[in-house]
Amino acid sequence: MARAWVFEDDVSTDDIIAGRYLIKHDPRELGIHAMENINPIFAKRVKRGDVIIGGKNFGCGSSREQAPIALKAAGVSAVVAESFARIFYRNSINQGLPVITCPGVRSGFKNMHKVKVDLKRGTIHNVTTGKVFKAEPFPDFILGILRAGGLIPYLKRRGAPRRR
Repeated sequence: MARAWVFEDDVSTDDIIAGRYLIKHDPRELGIHAMENINPIFAKRVKRGDVIIGGKNFGCGSSREQAPIALKAAGVSAVVAESFARIFYRNSINQGLPVITCPGVRSGFKNMHKVKVDLKRGTIHNVTTGKVFKAEPFPDFILGILRAGGLIPYLKRRGAPRRR
């Protein structure tokens, strides 16, 4: 079962992956440093499938694509937050990282609560407390992008024409 990692409002892309690591191109290297500016033990303790629960304006700051890449490489299976910076939201979907907007979710979780996310139904279940939060479910085409691992793999599978 996934564990929740709870963060406050206004987590910036620099908090997610510090600028000093942007010279690295290997996603695994980025994942090793995910969230280290605000939680130095996160990347060492996060387990594959864990979920970030955030407050308002998650992913604010720069438009760096490395932020969702770092989270995904660290093992994060989804980010559920009260709201997202628009460019982070889009970059996350493009990279195959589910990001779910769910008002009120932040106050319903504590670190290490057990969590289950259902993207198709749009539910976030705090298994520890029994509380279920409802978000807008993803449309089928976004689910397709996420299942494919991101926009590029999705387009390749669909046989999108190549630009020359």
